[in-house]
Amino acid sequence: MIDSGRFNPTRDDRAAAEEDAFVDAADLPPLAATENALQTAFRQSTLFDLGQIDVRWDEDLATLWAFMTPLERPNSNLGLIRDTMAWQRESRRVFGDRGGLLKFMVLGSRFPGVFNLGGDLEMFAECIQRRDRATLLKYGVACCEIVDRIWHCNDMNIINIGLAQGDALGGGLEALMCFDVIIAERQARFGLPEVLFGLFPGMGAYSILSRRVGPVLARQMIADGRIYSADEMYEMGIVTEVVDTGEGEAATARWIRDHAAHHAGYVGINRAGRRVNPMTLAELTDIVEMWTDTALSLSDRDLRMMRRLAAAQTRLRG
Repeated sequence: MIDSGRFNPTRDDRAAAEEDAFVDAADLPPLAATENALQTAFRQSTLFDLGQIDVRWDEDLATLWAFMTPLERPNSNLGLIRDTMAWQRESRRVFGDRGGLLKFMVLGSRFPGVFNLGGDLEMFAECIQRRDRATLLKYGVACCEIVDRIWHCNDMNIINIGLAQGDALGGGLEALMCFDVIIAERQARFGLPEVLFGLFPGMGAYSILSRRVGPVLARQMIADGRIYSADEMYEMGIVTEVVDTGEGEAATARWIRDHAAHHAGYVGINRAGRRVNPMTLAELTDIVEMWTDTALSLSDRDLRMMRRLAAAQTRLRG
């Protein structure tokens, strides 16, 4: 890792973190106050109360590095959703009024071979079996809020960079595609396999892909459920740069150095693109309502397939 000061968050009780995944910001445990000196605050205070994201401030690159560190399956479990919301919220609180001190935000993963495998399939299956529409919808809306914040760069003058050193599938790919820049290691695989168990990716895939590659290819990628290589994603214009295995962090730092001098221009270009082809939270949540109703219509066979995939994710952890 680049020479940097590391945030040292205190960790909440794991069970409480899971239960509180969807609480509002006002309901979260209070965060420790910053120290007097700005750099001391960044390096020593408990600015980020996170359990499944490791956050580091790199002053030389004006970059906030974040790496997902899942406790169990490398998917979007309730605790990771909570921590991602806290990462976004606290990044803006700490850096939002600092006069452009923060210029880049990077999100990667410390799980070997995986960026993120998407939704919590075991939780989905349980909710579907007990006809718990409210919990499914609440989960989906929370994911849409994260996607919306990434897409809009957390309402800050930054460039968002997704670092895929491993596979990004389902909801993991939906989130990754929201970033302004995607650096992928060559061995990483990408796909939206939800159709294999009768569902579709409902937390932004159609909205994002239709803006990136057009509606025809977007529908094809979602309906086929196939897996794409990093090079294929680069050819489609979704991935910005493909690098050799193990070179992802160094390549990301190099991209930042090469583009830092023209940061304001790139921010402006990205904003113009979002203005010309806007994506709203209302659009995302409308689609996640459809996703929820579709999930509740799945057959027992579909649920068995969903649980097999969840078991495969568990074996990855082992």
